[in-house]
Formats: sequence, structure tokens, C-alpha cells
Amino acid sequence: MALRTNTLDAGQARRIALAAQGFGRKRPSGAIAKKQFDAVLNDIGLLQIDSVNVLVRSQELPLFARLGAHPRDLISNATRRGELFEFWAHEASHIPTEMHPLWRWKMVRNRDHKPWAMIAKVRAEQPDFVDSVLAHITKHGAIASGDLKTRTGKKGSWWDWDQGKAALEWLFWTGELTATRRHNDFARLYDLPERIIPAAILARPTPSESDARSELLRRSARHHGIGTLKDLCDYYRLNLTKSKDLLPNLIDEGTLIPVTVQGWKDAAYVHRDAKVPKTIDACALLSPFDPVVWFRPRAERLFDFHYRIEIYTPPAKRVFGYYVLPLLVGDQLVGRVDLKADRHAGVLRAHGVFLEPNVNAADVLERLDAELDAMASWLGLDRVEYGTNGNVTVAG
Repeated sequence: MALRTNTLDAGQARRIALAAQGFGRKRPSGAIAKKQFDAVLNDIGLLQIDSVNVLVRSQELPLFARLGAHPRDLISNATRRGELFEFWAHEASHIPTEMHPLWRWKMVRNRDHKPWAMIAKVRAEQPDFVDSVLAHITKHGAIASGDLKTRTGKKGSWWDWDQGKAALEWLFWTGELTATRRHNDFARLYDLPERIIPAAILARPTPSESDARSELLRRSARHHGIGTLKDLCDYYRLNLTKSKDLLPNLIDEGTLIPVTVQGWKDAAYVHRDAKVPKTIDACALLSPFDPVVWFRPRAERLFDFHYRIEIYTPPAKRVFGYYVLPLLVGDQLVGRVDLKADRHAGVLRAHGVFLEPNVNAADVLERLDAELDAMASWLGLDRVEYGTNGNVTVAG
């Protein structure tokens, strides 16, 4: 259903947001391959990277949430085909390489900014050090920071780990290097852009900063479906003041439609292509870094669902658990599950299931059970075992 009014209720806003993120479609029933992966990437625009592997690395979870069980090499295969690269978009993220021109302004800006303390120290003590790291990669190929060795001899120490790591990260931050991920240990592999980004994309013109920011806002609006200015800026970490100045043009061209959402304090904007489904029939466990929930104020506004990740909270102070995933059923976040893949035992452990008030527990738990069975199979685990740390008891 297309947008027919400029005043929306909370349910319509939720369904617009979920449909824009791909939850308005049923999961594919057949084999999952490049076509389905591309559809998800078109919906969400990037895959935020996180190295915590207590369940599965976070960048895989948005794919499972939208596709169900799928080949786990979809991301690495897309990278090998030159379709993805890594840069700081939302956070560290797999990004379509066709977006490389849109990030060049940020790379240039980063070069012009005051360098980090370690880089400033290195430059003061060894002015040619960063250039020597770049020259080493140019000559010898990609390197991971864990591969750095301290070289000693007549010329003294050259390849100090801390200094080398800082140099690699600086060159990555400024776009002089880009990166992929090594498959066996997930280490970031730093290399020259021309070895990762297709030549045809590198040859594309570089937009002005203003034009690039405008396009990133357009994409953010499409991925959100609906959002406030703060929501739209958060998606690609865009400056709020500079983005506000671009809004009138995006409204005038028809990309953004100003709307009022009942219960929202701030003005909202709907993307012109957004759909307003009458219903959403999703069931998915969402990564802590899924775009649906990664901006916590928006998740609270859309779903009345307070969510914080507790990985860095001392165990005694955790409310829900270590690696807790929100549970989406229909168009609502109805609960959360503390999960761990016990690979040694072959068990997917649901340490605790916590449901929100006024949830139909029987229906939700039946759907959750099926979702966890599918996830366990996808991860190569034999079974699901439920713990007792939640506010409901689930029979195993």
C-alpha cells in the first residue's frame, strides 16, 4: 500500500520501517545464492562488522534474519568478486564497492584532520615510517596487523607492532589502504584500493562532499523507510547540522516526504518509494548491530522496546545476559534471547528467554523454537538447549 496521508500512527511507522529492511517479504523457500544476497544488501545497504563470535559473527545475523539458512560464504564470495569492501560507514562495515566514490570526501577529510596521538608520535620520531608501511604493502601485498614482526639488525627496529598497527589503521582511515577479511581467523587484511575496488569504480568521478552527503541521506531514507533527521544521520554517521541544511533540497526533489507520526516528538520523513504494508508476518532474531535496532532511541520509539547490549557489563550487573538478541514476531519486538553457540558440545544454548509484557507466550515460543532449530542447523549444531535465566520457562 502506498502512502496516502501525511499523518501516520505508530503501527504504520513500524511496518514501513520493517518493510524497508526486507521484512515485508517472506523468506525465500529455495536455494539461497547471489540474487537473494544482493536483495538483502539492497535493502540494508551495509553489514556492520563485529568480531564477537559467541554465537556467530554479527555480520552474518542480518542475512539469517532475512533469508534463513544460507551458505555462510556469501559475504566472502561477494568480497572476492569485488562487490564489497570495508570502511567506516555506520561503524566498521562491509559496504558495496559501488559506494566507494561516496566515501572519498571522508577519506580526504580524515587525512586533513589532526592525526591520532600514536601517529603524531611516530611521525615525530620516524617521519618516513607511515610511507614505509604503505611502500611495503605496495611491494609485497596485503598484510594483517597480526603478521607484523619486529625487525632488528644494523638498521634497528623498523616494524614495531604498536606503531605498525597504528600506521595500518591510519592508512585505512584515510583511504590510502582498504581492507577485506581473512577467512580463517577474520583478521582485517590491509591492501591497496586498486587491488580490491574494481578499476571501473575507482575511475568514477568523485562527488563533492555536499553531493555525497545528499546521496547518503537518500540511501539512508530508503533503508529506513521512515525516520527522523537523527535517524537518517545515524545510518551513515552523518553530521546533523550539515545534513539539516540538505533537507530542503531532498524534500523539493520529492525524495523525502515530511510526515507526522503519532507519539513522535520530532518531525519524520518517509522515502518516496516506501510501502505501508497492512501486516508484517516476520519472525527473526536480530543482531545487536542490525539496522532495525542499532540506533537504540529509534528502536524505543518504533517498538517501545528498551535494548542495550551487555557484553561489557560485569556479569553481576547484567539484566538479560551476555549476547542477547531481540526477537521480532509480526511487527513487534516481543522479547529477547541470550544465546551462545557451544561448538564443542554441538549445542545452541538459549540461556534465557525474556518476553515483553502482554505477549501471547504460547504463540511466540512456538515460533521461537522453530527459529532456534533452524539457526542451530545452519550453524552445524545438533540441538537447542534452553536455560532458566529468563522470565519464562521453555521445555527443551
